[in-house]
Order: sequence, then C-alpha cells, then structure tokens
Amino acid sequence: MKHFLATALVTGLAMGLPMAGAGAASLVSAKKLEINVEEAKAEAERAALWEKIGGWCAIAEWHPAIAKCEDSKDGDTEFRTLTLKDGGVIKEKLLERGTTSYKYEIIESPLPVKNYTAMFSVAPDDDDLDEINVMWSATYDANGKDDKEARKVIDGIFKAGFDSIKAKHAGAPDADGK
Repeated sequence: MKHFLATALVTGLAMGLPMAGAGAASLVSAKKLEINVEEAKAEAERAALWEKIGGWCAIAEWHPAIAKCEDSKDGDTEFRTLTLKDGGVIKEKLLERGTTSYKYEIIESPLPVKNYTAMFSVAPDDDDLDEINVMWSATYDANGKDDKEARKVIDGIFKAGFDSIKAKHAGAPDADGK
C-alpha cells in the first residue's frame, strides 16, 4: 500500500448500521481510512489488507490497547474476549461476517457504552478506483458517562486502531489526517 489518507466521520449512519432497541441509539462514531493503491491492483490489495487485519481476533495484532484476543463458540454463535493492556475485559458477539467485513455487538465491557453495535470492513472506494477504504463504525448509547465522554472514548479507540494500522506504512498520516 502506497499511501494513506485518513478521514474522520462522526455524523450520520455509517455503513447502514441498525439502530439499537426500540428507539434510536443516541450516538454514532465512525472512522474511515482511505488507502491509495494502483487501480489495477486495488482488489488484490484490498484482499491482502483484509488478510492482515480482518480476522475475528486479528484486532489483537493491530490495536494497541488489546493484549490478547480469545475466540470461542456457543453453538453456532461466535464470541471474542478481548483482554486490554490495562486489565479490562470486553466480550463481543459476532453478528454477521462478509467476505471483507464483520458486524458485532458488545456483550460485556468496562466502556461507558451500552447497546453497542459495530461494523468493521475493507471495501473499494465508491468514487476512486485507485483507493480502498478501511471503515469502522458503531451505534451506541452512553452508559455511566455523558454523551460527549462516551463518544470521546469510542472515537479514541477507533483513532488508535487506525493510527496503528497505518503506522506500519511509512509516510501515512494519522487518523486525523495529519
């Protein structure tokens, strides 16, 4: 991958995530990392990137807050338990898996959120054939903190993850585009 551009999206419903519960989730967080590639190699580069970062427990390889990830099953339902470097534990349930995407929900967590559903994907760019996008978005409600603080926590998690993904590639800007 030649070069990264990062764009923060913090409004609207990213990637068509359903709203939680009977009422709409009050918050949405999303980040998109645009990666410039040779147009002729875009599909191969997208598949190669997904191979590196897209596995259900691959997050432990690229997110700096994750010490380890353990996957498990209960019948046909897949879970992952993320142990954070600070000792916290997050349990997540896989809801859907695509070729280069997955959707999940948080079951247990020390994070100040509830009704959290997220999507992580690597996709072709809609308007630039020489770009692929890494996208991470979530809908959730604040839990134990105000909306601003809950959003700050989730946005920080997304930014740290994307900064880590692109740090493996020289010259890439951070997730704020700098």
